[in-house]
Formats: sequence, C-alpha cells, structure tokens
Amino acid sequence: MGRVYNFSAGPAVLPEEVLKEAAEEMLDYKGTGMSVMEMSHRSKAYDEIIKEAEKDLRDLMGIPDNYKVIFRQGGASLQFAEVPMNLMKNGKAAYIITGQWAKKAAAEAEKYGEVVRVASSADKTFSYIPDCSDLDIPEDADYVYICENNTIYGTKYKTLPNTKGHILVADVSSCFLSEPIDVSKYGVVYGGVQKNVGPAGVQIVIVREDLIADGPAFKQCPTMMDWKIQADNDSLYNTPPCYGIYICGKVFKWIKKMGGLEGMKAHNEKKAKILYDFLDSSKLFKGTVVPEDRSLMNVPFVTGNEELDKKFVAEAKAAGFENLKGHRTVGGMRASIYNAMPIEGVEKLVAFMKKFEEENA
Repeated sequence: MGRVYNFSAGPAVLPEEVLKEAAEEMLDYKGTGMSVMEMSHRSKAYDEIIKEAEKDLRDLMGIPDNYKVIFRQGGASLQFAEVPMNLMKNGKAAYIITGQWAKKAAAEAEKYGEVVRVASSADKTFSYIPDCSDLDIPEDADYVYICENNTIYGTKYKTLPNTKGHILVADVSSCFLSEPIDVSKYGVVYGGVQKNVGPAGVQIVIVREDLIADGPAFKQCPTMMDWKIQADNDSLYNTPPCYGIYICGKVFKWIKKMGGLEGMKAHNEKKAKILYDFLDSSKLFKGTVVPEDRSLMNVPFVTGNEELDKKFVAEAKAAGFENLKGHRTVGGMRASIYNAMPIEGVEKLVAFMKKFEEENA
C-alpha cells in the first residue's frame, strides 16, 4: 500500500521529504558511520544537531534573546505539573478552561496551590473561546494559563487574553509553528512536538529568563523538572530524546523552505478554507465550532447520526483517509490538517465527503 492521507491528531503526518532525508541518513549520518539513534549526545556531531535545531527555531519564531529554549523528554502533559512547580511562587494561578487539556492542567496544578478558573466554555461543550477581554484575575496570581489550540474540540484563540499584567503561559502543542506568534507576549510557551513538528517523545519549552533566574517555586521540584537546571545545561543535563530532536531540526528547515511561519499560515489557511467552506454548504455534514473561533489545525464535524458517522469513518478508511474518527469524549469525526498535510489531501477528502453525501443524504 502507498502513503495514506493521515488526519491523525497526533502522532501526526510529517513532511515526506523529511522522512526520506532521515531514511537516507539512518545508517550513516554525515560520514560518522552511525545513525543519530546510536551516537552520544555529548559528541561533536550531536552537539551541532541540537544547536542548529535551536538556532533554526529561534529564527522561525523570532524568539528574543532573553528567552531560553529547552528540549525535553516526554509529552506536553508533563508540563501540567512543571508549570506550577516552576512558577507558583504565591501559591495561586488563573486557568481558562477551553477543553480537556486545560481541564487536566488545572486539576494537576491544584496539587501545588490554588487554581482559580477565571473563564470556561464548558457550558457549550467547548465549542467556542470565552470572552477574555476583562477577566477577574486575582492580583496575587502567579500566571494565567491557556491551551491556545484545542485539539479535541477544534477551537483556537484568535486574540490572547487580557492578563492585566500577569504572566501568560500557553500550551501550543497543536498549533506549534502553524503561524507567526509574538513570543514576547508570553512568559512561557510550550508544546509536545508530535502534532506539528516531530515524533512523539519530545516537548519544547520556551521560557523568559527572569522567570527562572531564582530556580523553581517549589524546593521539592524534581531535578529533571527544574527549568533552570535544564536551561543552564543547554537541554543536555541528561540524555535528551536525541533522534526526535534531530527530526524536529529537519522539520524546522522544511518550514523555512516553505516560507517560514508566514508561508505556513497561508498554506494552512488555504487548506482550512477548503474544508470549512464545504462544511458550511453541506446538507449532511456540520462543523461543531462557532466560525469565529475555528482552528486551522483541527476540524471536528458530525452528520448528526451516530451510525452514519461510523459508516463514514469506515468507508473513509477504506478509501485511504486514516484517523478521521473523533476523540472518544466527543464522537463524530475530526480532520487534523497540520502543516505537513498537503492541500491535495484536503481536496481529496472533500471530494470523498461530497460523494458520501450524495449516496447517503
């Protein structure tokens, strides 16, 4: 079987040329006679890989010099504990709940201090982003936390919350490098890379230096979760996820070649418009998110009939469209159309959906 169109929410599709490059270098990376999987993280060859990856990421995102970039093991969920452990100096934080991951992050943070839920869209099954222009944020809150793009529910902040001078912490896992962002508006930006940037097992934390100058808020913070220690050791305090970071580095170069983050945004807007335009005109399929808060990355939709949803997912899979089943908590369907999904994949999906509608209307 050839390559399928993979609409998985993560681990997700990667650029084909990146996979081919990695395959060519699998047995011998640049004359070293070994794979990146095999080489020491202390070697000169690997030192060049991780340093170049950080430089390219800084270039792409315009990361200011007073921010540290940390490559970490594990998924983004590890940050649900690391964020409060490193930042909760007053023992209080404000959380905006727009989906499953923000809910989990808030619940985890409650192990370390008081969590004030200052806004939520739970009342309408997280189908919109709440108004965050005038939040009632406690004066002594250490930070305001958001999940910027909601993978499960398909919403995205188009305007950042008014934090009233408080530090903004954002989980950007499912919109990482999909469009330009102003890093200086955040205290911390972090994400798991397995949706848009690389293979599962790597997370990237971008944190303003002054926030970690004195070390973590909690003395009992494990060494491996201490951002200052990780930053001071250039992500090499222990063996990092070497191969995953190597693939991320290749994806960074691919994004640069695609026109950087401005180029990616245009590419992603074009793809999303094709799918949303069809959903808005369809008599069978319906998008589940209010138009003004729609994600460019994750597009959930339903037919309104559970059996018909199942039939669609099964027939789509048989036709080479993989992983369209919605998250178990919401059902229906979801197409994740990350950076590496070609426009052709979305066009063919829409053609298939039109055919399905004609046959099942």
